[in-house]
Amino acid sequence: MKFAIIKERKSPPDRRVVFSPSKLKDVKTQFPNATFKVEPSDIRIFTDQQYEEAGFEVTDYITDCDVMIGVKEVPIEALIPNKKYFFFSHTIKKQPYNRKLLQAILEKNIELYDHEAIVDDRGFRLIGFGRYAGLVGTYNGLRALGLRDKLYSLPKVESLADLDVLKAELDKIKLPNIKILLSGTGKVARGAQEILDHLGVKEVSDALYLTSQFTEPVYCKVDVMEYSKRKDGKVGNTQEFYIDPSGYVSNFMPYAKQTDFFIAGHFYGDGAPFLFTREDAKHPDFNINLVADISCDVDGPVASTLRPSTIADPFYGYDPKTESEVAFDAKNAITVMAVDNLPCELPKDASEGFGDMFFEHVIPAFYNNDKDEVLQRAKITDKGKLTERFAYLQDYVDEKE
Repeated sequence: MKFAIIKERKSPPDRRVVFSPSKLKDVKTQFPNATFKVEPSDIRIFTDQQYEEAGFEVTDYITDCDVMIGVKEVPIEALIPNKKYFFFSHTIKKQPYNRKLLQAILEKNIELYDHEAIVDDRGFRLIGFGRYAGLVGTYNGLRALGLRDKLYSLPKVESLADLDVLKAELDKIKLPNIKILLSGTGKVARGAQEILDHLGVKEVSDALYLTSQFTEPVYCKVDVMEYSKRKDGKVGNTQEFYIDPSGYVSNFMPYAKQTDFFIAGHFYGDGAPFLFTREDAKHPDFNINLVADISCDVDGPVASTLRPSTIADPFYGYDPKTESEVAFDAKNAITVMAVDNLPCELPKDASEGFGDMFFEHVIPAFYNNDKDEVLQRAKITDKGKLTERFAYLQDYVDEKE
């Protein structure tokens, strides 16, 4: 089996890669029959020379490889027919901007494996950049707090070498006496929690959070059963909620009344109730004035997220009264951080972490006859058609949706 680490061609440039040179060396050691080529790149966080020094061929000629491994979407003109591709295709939610990409993949008889669809037999994702989104998103939220309230000055993450340096910068600041709410229990939320714990912010129970005032910064971590409740007043069930959330309404307002800084690290499913609406944000007791929306669902469950922000310009303000965008430090505005490609700011650590997971869960499947069906579940297209698992995309491909 021949694998190619392909160049990232999407704009704006993404410096991440699935395998660092050292991790690729580990893979080669464990699977000596595997051949790896690296497509040259002048933007990748690891240089061509580093791959060559690790013993890998860096070449533009990769058409003899069987499996192409990348991070972001591959431009249609760069797709090589009749190959297997791994990348985030952003098609499985029927994203209209990538319809033509999926159509081209089918036309070119490409087997597409989407990183987002690499899941276990329960449907839980095995790989991803979630931890790094949580780390960077929370840091960015704290940076916004310092800038807005003139408390301290944190540098941009993209100017920092790695996670260790990022944490060293956090060691220089002192947080004010604020209450922080963190939603979610997955990799994103755990990344956010890692930052809060590093700062020594104390975690408190939701009961204490909702009823007490503190003389130091604290945070509370909540999941769907805390910020959602059944319409009929019965006790909710997490699995039931994930299957069909239509019987639930938001229970977020009690938290909004007690929160200064909200970190949105949850997964939002179709049909789930919004956490807070534009009307909720107008309530005189609504206390949130800073949101780090790592999940970044535009016009969705977090009403203040009007649009994604960018690494270059990460903050904006939301005026609840006018429901419009204002300056991030405008009076009575909710300051919003909604960068939708956060792991790009920490490319070295994000790449190394992603490579660990890809090595553990994906590469072995090529050599053990896919005994855990990891590849089978992740495969979106096969022989010019959608696989059964992704047959729901047919209307999307046919432009009927």
